[in-house]
Amino acid sequence: MPCTMAAMGLVARIEGFAVISEDGMLADAAGVMPSSLMLPADQRLFEAGLDRADLVVHGRHSHEHQRNSPSRRRLIITHAVDAVAPDPANPRARLWNPAGCSLETAMAGLGVGDAVVAVIGGTNVFGLFLDRYDAFFLTRAPNVRLPGGRPIFPDVPPMTPEEVLAEHGLECARRQVLDAAADLAVEHWRRSHPAE
Repeated sequence: MPCTMAAMGLVARIEGFAVISEDGMLADAAGVMPSSLMLPADQRLFEAGLDRADLVVHGRHSHEHQRNSPSRRRLIITHAVDAVAPDPANPRARLWNPAGCSLETAMAGLGVGDAVVAVIGGTNVFGLFLDRYDAFFLTRAPNVRLPGGRPIFPDVPPMTPEEVLAEHGLECARRQVLDAAADLAVEHWRRSHPAE
């Protein structure tokens, strides 16, 4: 289904959610998220964030696998369609090619407006929204390194995830301890000036 400018969805806010290794990786070299990144305190934060969202955006290999997952509206980024098309496996989802139409146009077919959008990866999907995030929740798993893994953003390395976020107009507003015994915390990044 081609995208048109008629009946576009509206975005109220875009939030990113990621847990990464100390070296900035989302997954190992095989593209698999290891259990060392699946931390209960972070999973609770992640699920609460997605429960607040009206729409989840992710790539073909990303999924949250939570009890509320089947009820969430979602856009799945893929180059297999020209613009946007129904997902044959999920009536609450659409396949979306960002080269074919805007986020707002792709959202229109899902019946969401004034939407809070949650972006959950992978690398290129996180990179696509760098100039549009209103907030980004970045958790680092202590003592976990994934050499040769899949980075959070296309520019990691040589840049750190924090340098990438700052370069795109976000700043760390606060650090929240999720599990003191495990030395686990999330950084709440916020846009420091309006996106242009």
